[in-house]
Amino acid sequence: MKLSTISQSLAALGRTPKQSLGQNFLHDQNVAQWIVDQLELQPGEPWVELGPGLGALTEYALSKSANGLVIEKDGQLAGFLRAQFPKLEIVHGDASEFDTRELFIRGPVKVVGNLPYYVSSQILIGWTDQPSPVGRLVFTLQKELAERLSGEPRTKAYGALTLLIGRRWHVHFARKLPPTVFTPEPRVDSAVVVLTPRDPGELPPCDGAAFRRLVKRGFAQRRKMLRKNIGDEVEDWGEFCRALGLQETVRAEELDLAQWVAITNLLGGKTGGAAQDVHGEIFDVVDETDRVVRQASRHEVHTQGLRHRAVHVFVFNDIGELFLQRRSRWKDVHPLMWDSSAAGHVEAGQTYDATAPREVAEELGVEAACTRIGERAACAETGWEFVHLYRAEHEGPFRLAPAEIDSGAFFTIEQIRRWIAARPADFAPGFLECFRIFDSSPQAHV
Repeated sequence: MKLSTISQSLAALGRTPKQSLGQNFLHDQNVAQWIVDQLELQPGEPWVELGPGLGALTEYALSKSANGLVIEKDGQLAGFLRAQFPKLEIVHGDASEFDTRELFIRGPVKVVGNLPYYVSSQILIGWTDQPSPVGRLVFTLQKELAERLSGEPRTKAYGALTLLIGRRWHVHFARKLPPTVFTPEPRVDSAVVVLTPRDPGELPPCDGAAFRRLVKRGFAQRRKMLRKNIGDEVEDWGEFCRALGLQETVRAEELDLAQWVAITNLLGGKTGGAAQDVHGEIFDVVDETDRVVRQASRHEVHTQGLRHRAVHVFVFNDIGELFLQRRSRWKDVHPLMWDSSAAGHVEAGQTYDATAPREVAEELGVEAACTRIGERAACAETGWEFVHLYRAEHEGPFRLAPAEIDSGAFFTIEQIRRWIAARPADFAPGFLECFRIFDSSPQAHV
């Protein structure tokens, strides 16, 4: 969008850029096209633009894929965009408050935006938080913030934000932008960053909440030795540092991401690794009537398709939203697929009713009473498991077992229905069977 076009459009609207909304309009067409190119959009691929303003990026994104959605806080500009792009889905709303759960139905989306400086950190954290429906982000930010996101250990820019975003995302500082490419010109330089998800196997699993807490504590007083900031959580600091190969005088800013993950796991007693001992766990093998006939290992029942027993638990909050977990990459079946709040096998000699609350405690880290609400006979869709479905209530927060669960969140029942209808392959087959049971029962309308 040319500078003259911006001036004419604003004049037609009878207004000037709003400083309160951080409005600085991009007028360099070459830069706009370059930014959109960083999305690597394919025809028909879903994309979202945050704060499109007058549509400088929008027109280039639409030329690559018509499957777009834009979110504009300024109501007058939202109306302008509807007139300019009548076939585009436009949401009049605040990108920092947008319910990103609505995007899972679209599949992995790509997100672009020239973010207002005053709210860019809030938007960045909200749109990169886990679980995320986003497969790639291209953001224009204040250069100082971009440097913090892409900072290296032992530099001034490196800090808690670097690590909190970096645990899940690769951050690439793509380009610096001078103030002259915007109108009105901001008083500082800008920069474009490209964020792409880390491969699930790139780092050992760790408790995300514990990682966040430790990093924030570690950088609370960044010039102090780490011992001063988190030493109260360690019984023997010298032994702790030796186990990690660290100097006892180490500071938070000297540790890289992998070392922070190692610290989190050592303090939490977790060392990573596979979620199950597939040969060591023993299950009851049952016949077509769910009568026990013998015992076999997890490996045997799964590889041979033997009938066995399992529980699924649907955990709801007080407004009726259902917590879903994304299965860990370590799972021997259906890794990284969405599943029930908690689920697990009934071990040899155990009962369904005893197993349900145990699975909630082990996977979610909370205690909750479980009420049985349905059953499903063993079939190919359940992995030849006889499943008993239970309901529980808990508000969280949960302490997710990192080797069992990649991430999780509460979703409305309607969001889940639409998501399943659009993308059933995102879900573990056993969950789909359980959700059908739930959705056809009175429990679905409680």
